[in-house]
Amino acid sequence: MAESFTVLNPASAPAQGALTDKKSEFIADICHVDELAQAVSFVETIRERHPKARHVAYAAICGDQGRLAERMSDDGEPSGTAGKPILDVLRANHLTDCVVTVTRYFGGILLGSGGLTRAYSSAASLAVKAADAARIATCVRLRMTVGYPQLDTLTHLIAQSDGVRDNEQYTDVVRLDALIEQSKAQAFSARVVEAFSGSVHAERIGVEHRAIQ
Repeated sequence: MAESFTVLNPASAPAQGALTDKKSEFIADICHVDELAQAVSFVETIRERHPKARHVAYAAICGDQGRLAERMSDDGEPSGTAGKPILDVLRANHLTDCVVTVTRYFGGILLGSGGLTRAYSSAASLAVKAADAARIATCVRLRMTVGYPQLDTLTHLIAQSDGVRDNEQYTDVVRLDALIEQSKAQAFSARVVEAFSGSVHAERIGVEHRAIQ
């Protein structure tokens, strides 16, 4: 099964790529979204930025493998010449949780179906290349409780496994979660037991999909 990736660029600062073909300008923007409703909102934001543009085509993918949700629009271009090529770029790069818009300023020269498809695909590809990408990994959430003198050791163990600390609570003891890639979770749990001579255990809370840089 192929790995999935996402982009980290927020809607407020999308990555961008642009090209000109027969005097038509194609400007592509890509950003991270958590759901398709956010993708639609981003498209409207792009429309507001480019009120004189002829078309704002887009494609978006959200979710993980097995339950992906997709959406696209040609925005008035001939059917299949804009939204589908953009979506194909996302699929080819195994991207999810992101949206790409391609804004076209018409230059007065018709490109034909083949020319439009290539232009929208190329512009989307340029935006993808410019984006800050991250791999999506399946992570196990493990919960632990330690005393303050033990915290440095636990922090070191989490770092050794390329994990992420989360949900930290400091009272008379320290309670925290560690997000560890699924392939490393069993070995991490064993190291925790060994490091603290069985006094600390990593309780498995659940499984999550997270972006890993």
